[in-house]
Amino acid sequence: MLTVKQIPVLKDNYIYLIHDPVSGETAAIDPALAEPVQNTLKEMNWPLTYILNTHHHSDHVGANLTLKKQTHCQIIGSHSDKNRIPGIDRTVSEGDTVQLGHHKASVIDTPGHTLGHIVFYFSEQNLLFCGDTLFSMGCGRLFEGTAKQMLHSLNKLAALPSRTQLFCAHEYTQSNGQFALTLEPNNPQLRQRISEVEQLRQKNMATIPSTLLQEKATNPFLRSHCSELIQSLGMDKKNSVDIFTETRLRKDHF
Repeated sequence: MLTVKQIPVLKDNYIYLIHDPVSGETAAIDPALAEPVQNTLKEMNWPLTYILNTHHHSDHVGANLTLKKQTHCQIIGSHSDKNRIPGIDRTVSEGDTVQLGHHKASVIDTPGHTLGHIVFYFSEQNLLFCGDTLFSMGCGRLFEGTAKQMLHSLNKLAALPSRTQLFCAHEYTQSNGQFALTLEPNNPQLRQRISEVEQLRQKNMATIPSTLLQEKATNPFLRSHCSELIQSLGMDKKNSVDIFTETRLRKDHF
């Protein structure tokens, strides 16, 4: 059984520490800052074995070199980003696996937010560390990839088991839910989830992780097939890429 520690940093980022208690190995997912990671490792008495980077943005790799210098951990990231991830030791692509003690994560390529974005999926534990590809009730902006690429990436993640827990890299759930409501105001599961999220945020509590089951019911970027959303967009005869493109454009200006 893996232990996951969630570390809130910066304005709305999350760093994750994943620990295998049998082997003692620990991985940090997307460490933006070194000190919060160091403090949590010290508190838990865990070593740092790996850094797993989902993509090259500074709020995901900012602590790579400091942590590597202090702990001699191995940094793992996308082969496509090998020249953009500081201190990278091992490159991976879809089909590769990353071993953490007795547990294995599959690497899935998810271009869209960036061209080299990857996610790490621990299938036996139903844990998905999805960076800035899939958010709770949202998805990442298209900084490098196309809408078609991002939709394909999201469809790959949507095909995973519904019980999968999603550990995304940002606390955007409340604003994402408000946007989703503009497209599906009559979605009862969406309204219920927004209410639950508001209660959590009033207590300054995290809304992450969510589950893929929740996302399929409430996330507009996984619901391009839903009639109310299509009607809200006025796109009855458009294909899924066009619908996704318009949804993403509206979210960009929300």
